[in-house]
Amino acid sequence: MLFSPKLLLELSYAWIFNEYPSFVEEDGRRFISQETGHLYVAKVEPSDVGNYTCVVTSVVTAARVLGSPTPLMLRADGVMGEYEPKIEVQFPETLPAAKGSTVRLECFALGNPVPRITWRRSDGRPLPSKVNLRKFGGVLEIPSFEQEDAGSYECLAENSRGRNVARGRLTYYAKPHWVQLIRDVEAAVEESLRWDCRAGGKPKPSYRWLRNGEALALESRHTYLGEVFVSEQERIQLENGALSIVNLSVADAGMFQCVAENKHGLAYSSAELRVLASAPDFSTAPMKKLVRAQVGSAVGLDCRPRAAPRALCSWKRGEVTVREDGRISFLKDGGLSIANVTKADAGTYTCFAENQFGTANDSTRLVVTDPTRITVAPSNMDVSVGESVVLPCQVRHDPLLDVAFTWYFNGALADFQKDGSHLEQVGRSSSGDLMIRNIQLKHAGKYVCVVQSAVDSVSSAADLVVRGSPGPPANVQVEEITDTTAQVSWTEGTDSHSPITAYSVQARTPFSVGWQAARTGEGSGRCCGYLSCPRSLMGKTHTATVVELNPWVEYEFRVVASNKIGGGEPSLPSEKVRTEEAAPEVPPSEVSGGGGSRSELVITWEPVPEELQNGEGFGYVVAFRPLGVTTWIQTVVTSPDAPRYVFRNESIVPFAPYEVKVGVYNNKGEGPFSPVATVFSAEEAEPTAAPAHVWAHSLSSSEIEVSWSAIPWKLSSGHLLGYEVRYWTSGEEGSPRRVKVVAGETAARLHGLRSHLVYHAAVRAYNSAGAGPFSATVNATTKKTPPSQPPGNVIWNATDARVFLSWEQVRAMENESEVTGYKVFYRTSGQGGLQVLSTNRTSAELRLPVQEGYVVHVRATTAGGDGASSAPVRIPRRTKQGLAAVAVMHEPYQPAVSHLGRFGCQGLPSAIASVHPVPRYLPAVLLVAHALW
Repeated sequence: MLFSPKLLLELSYAWIFNEYPSFVEEDGRRFISQETGHLYVAKVEPSDVGNYTCVVTSVVTAARVLGSPTPLMLRADGVMGEYEPKIEVQFPETLPAAKGSTVRLECFALGNPVPRITWRRSDGRPLPSKVNLRKFGGVLEIPSFEQEDAGSYECLAENSRGRNVARGRLTYYAKPHWVQLIRDVEAAVEESLRWDCRAGGKPKPSYRWLRNGEALALESRHTYLGEVFVSEQERIQLENGALSIVNLSVADAGMFQCVAENKHGLAYSSAELRVLASAPDFSTAPMKKLVRAQVGSAVGLDCRPRAAPRALCSWKRGEVTVREDGRISFLKDGGLSIANVTKADAGTYTCFAENQFGTANDSTRLVVTDPTRITVAPSNMDVSVGESVVLPCQVRHDPLLDVAFTWYFNGALADFQKDGSHLEQVGRSSSGDLMIRNIQLKHAGKYVCVVQSAVDSVSSAADLVVRGSPGPPANVQVEEITDTTAQVSWTEGTDSHSPITAYSVQARTPFSVGWQAARTGEGSGRCCGYLSCPRSLMGKTHTATVVELNPWVEYEFRVVASNKIGGGEPSLPSEKVRTEEAAPEVPPSEVSGGGGSRSELVITWEPVPEELQNGEGFGYVVAFRPLGVTTWIQTVVTSPDAPRYVFRNESIVPFAPYEVKVGVYNNKGEGPFSPVATVFSAEEAEPTAAPAHVWAHSLSSSEIEVSWSAIPWKLSSGHLLGYEVRYWTSGEEGSPRRVKVVAGETAARLHGLRSHLVYHAAVRAYNSAGAGPFSATVNATTKKTPPSQPPGNVIWNATDARVFLSWEQVRAMENESEVTGYKVFYRTSGQGGLQVLSTNRTSAELRLPVQEGYVVHVRATTAGGDGASSAPVRIPRRTKQGLAAVAVMHEPYQPAVSHLGRFGCQGLPSAIASVHPVPRYLPAVLLVAHALW
């Protein structure tokens, strides 16, 4: 069953079922042809009854037109029986397809049951892999159509009642497309032109030419060329797309088009021909003003003026006409060539150019120079890492020329900026020596010195061999492992041009600090007496037995090679391996104890490090007995990290001595015990009395000292450990600070306190059982802070053995401690020990040897501590023939002192003024000098 709308081009088709927007959906039973617009229903069913409206849409404008509704009704005279397929939609018997296009073939059949559509090629070849089947097989789509896709195609419609076949042939065609285009040409009169244009296409295209939009016709007219008449047909030739024109004239200029065409289309290629006619002109191609040549070389002088047609050229040197001989020849392009140049060839050369439109000339000066020669060339060298060498490169060159030196390293330009710490080019105008400082292995290779002038270039090369410490060994492996040894092997690395003399093996564990030198036996097997085993191995050795390892520890090994230059980089680490287990050999250290609660014996020790536990299941055996008893009491502590054991028993006498020792064990067996130590059981009670006569007094703005009387104590009552001082300020009662002192001490200094503040303190004694009661609280107030203003305007007067100092008085502020005196600190300029002189005046006298210079500074002293320091005063070394002077040692004037010897007494004011202007705040500058010369 089908419906047919009016056929239009560039349209797409759809059908509405009953009313919009219910569109007919295509499937294996329904098909809408985009070639005809028809709707096909292979087998009508009752659900298909209704009205159908064709919708036609313009692909270009998207405009839509709806047709009149067409009803579909079922006939009342019976039911359609089964029948074989009948192909209603098929493609043409012959269908041309363009190159690169997308080809769509439609095929649909009516039938009951609904037919199945398949496709194939008539020649039996498989369908191209790029083929797409659409609309349930009703459309075969071939994208990017090529010539190999052409041929016969078949559509098969099949159902249970039979089959039907439709055939058609796809033919290939291609519009002309350019293979070679023509390009714009600029030529001179009397020259020849050939344009080739080639195009591809199916069928093969033909060619024609246009000039200024009109067909290029070969007329029968003749052109006069000198004494010969040439026909236009002979001057212009067309051959299979090629255009040739000989003896061009200005009239030939224009816009040309090559047209390639076949029955499927046209292709155009356009280009412009410009024909030039002009007198010689050097303005756009002037001759070089200066040409340099080397004696014995060949030189060419160019003469290429712009001219149409090409100009004829002649030459003069000065006023003498140049003629060809065995050394001098004229070139076809107008240039001049001189072979085996001599000094006599130097001079000014003028080229005269001429054609029928005029003449022109231009000149160049030829300078002939002597060749550049390398007089001192770099030579091959053999050096060691860390040395410094100079590769010489010195030349003799013509004095008219400048030369430039360039160094190449292993074929690349030497990078003086990147490797500036090692490479430096030294020398003068005729020397370009290369200095290499602190040579490294990377500097080994070929060095080439290139000397270049304006006319020649010479070079010389040298090889530099650098011998250094060896490279890292490779392939370090552990081949055998026991509880205390490991068999290690490796392969040799680079020797850096110096034979390897020795190897050393290093080991690392999770417990070591970095890599440690490992003790080894000989190349294979174990050595007798580990203490005599060497740490380094001979250079030919590539295996070693590492000894004295700890059992049950994870190890890594690496190898370092050495030669006469030194030790090299270490190898990469081996894989991690674990030594086998063994019984422990090291007991715990620092066995001690004491303290605890009543009826307790506390035993402590330093746990054995994991690397010395030698295996799994590690623990401790604790043994103890009262002093004088022969039988040991033993117990086991299973935790390897346990640092203590507490034995509790009501029969334990307070503060009784016990002998204790601690042993070790693991899954492989028991190890040794520690030496026996004496430990006291817990004391009966903490101290019951508080310290008496507690007193506190301030030492400075940040320190208070607290003292007390020792509490009475009997040895039978236990062992006094010390005293605890607790101190605080108002508001800090809930979080006091504490300091402890050992027994026997009866005073403590409290540091880091705030100035001018009341502090409270209390003291109590403590032993291993606990702390006793606090004493009564005492108070002390810290001093005010020392003055922040340093002593100013320090003045010194030096004689042959004394230095007299004076300074301004420091006045404390209201919140600072009053000044009680001053301290003068002095040391030699050579950073000797600091000495102090105290005084309650604002001056001081120092007896200082004349042979030394000194640095002096002054501080105010107060009850709250020392104040700020004055600026350092530098007193220079003095001689008996020198001078004594009073100088204002304000910091900016110190440079003036060093000028005293130059200016003398009368020049001292000028010396100080020249260093720095006198500040306005100084009341005066006292300059009194007496010369002893």
